[in-house]
Amino acid sequence: MGKRVITGTVYVLVLLCLLALKLLVPGGWGSFGFDFLFLAVSVIGCIEFLNAVKSVSYLQRVITIAFCAMIIPLYVLIVSVTEAGIGMGFAAIGICFVIYALVLTIIGVKRVYESDIKGSLYCVTAMIYCGFLSCMFSVINHLPHNSGAAIIMMFFTVMFTDSFAYIIGSLLKRWLPYKLAPAVSPNKTVIGGVGGLIGGMAGAVVAYYIHFGLSKVLDIGLVYSGTLPAVVAFLLIGLVTSVFGQAGDLFESAIKRKCGIKDMGKILPGHGGILDRFDSMLFGGVVVLLSFALLIV
Repeated sequence: MGKRVITGTVYVLVLLCLLALKLLVPGGWGSFGFDFLFLAVSVIGCIEFLNAVKSVSYLQRVITIAFCAMIIPLYVLIVSVTEAGIGMGFAAIGICFVIYALVLTIIGVKRVYESDIKGSLYCVTAMIYCGFLSCMFSVINHLPHNSGAAIIMMFFTVMFTDSFAYIIGSLLKRWLPYKLAPAVSPNKTVIGGVGGLIGGMAGAVVAYYIHFGLSKVLDIGLVYSGTLPAVVAFLLIGLVTSVFGQAGDLFESAIKRKCGIKDMGKILPGHGGILDRFDSMLFGGVVVLLSFALLIV
């Protein structure tokens, strides 16, 4: 627990430093700090995933890690440096994915005894799960409007979801021991999941007021044209983000159960690997992206 607290504290401090860099450095250059973090999630997460599944040849591994290493820089280059739109950025990473998937297919055919179909499917899964979903973080980071609010929303909603699920689940599981997904994660309870939903909404409201406070100081108002009050919109987005975040946590648990491991890695003392820390955010980030790209405008 001591290691977990120390690692969590460092994580929050890094988050605050990157957020300050993003909001205070002019010209959008401060946003690149978060991009480096998301690139680390993509690459290290890919390595952790491939180490867990094992059935991947050396050449397949190199190609998959290369994809996860280039997808975020490619998107940032197109959107930030060339000032193209989100659509052009998605087109670029889509083409990149098709090329890499084709290369993996060719390797699977040409070197069938070294690289079987199962290994190829694992590689494609890693490309989507670690590479593409991590890239969605950078898409959020470079939204033309409200990117700061979206980043705060994503991190706080997921952190509050995890914390509330753990605290409420631990306190009430003696009286409400019903399991959420016993075959995948025996320690998670339904009441813990409900606590996570409450935490997600609480985190979203906290994110709203943090951004509201920062907007008074830094003049970064929220671009919003919805019919509901903005705080209510944040609360509802927090609820859905929490649902998807907990689904991501269970998905990660299913992978670990299938591979017979407790943690995906050891890079974060007390927490495990990068994927153990960001599994919820990989799924929840998609909800935040769609909400801020389509609704909070």
